[in-house]
Amino acid sequence: MTTEADRALIALLRENARMSIVELARKLGVSRTTAQSRLERLERRGIIEGYSVRLSPDYEQELVKAHVLVTAVPKHAASVEAALRRMPAVRTLHSVSGNFDMIVIVESPSIRDLDLVIDNIGALDGVERTASSIILSTRIDR
Repeated sequence: MTTEADRALIALLRENARMSIVELARKLGVSRTTAQSRLERLERRGIIEGYSVRLSPDYEQELVKAHVLVTAVPKHAASVEAALRRMPAVRTLHSVSGNFDMIVIVESPSIRDLDLVIDNIGALDGVERTASSIILSTRIDR
């Protein structure tokens, strides 16, 4: 179970995973030692598994992103997931309920490249059908 203090630390790290311990402690209103021990505890417990890169808005704006809704043959779902995992353009994969089995978020440097990615997803063994929507803008990203 995480505490309110843990969730505050996680929120700060989501904003900037490279924030120094001194800065984290200052923003949390705790000592550097307390901030360090909370961070280490979250890492030990596996709540924080790693740190990632956040790309600049200028770079992000150059990428074309889409949601690809996928219906997979049930016995092939694991192999479809494995194939999607190997595709560098795939940023996120959600398993969902409803008319589709998966929502795949992809990004590419151009519409032409995005078209190829979507075609490649549709051609995977075990994929019955896809539907895609290009993301025009992101209004909230936490």
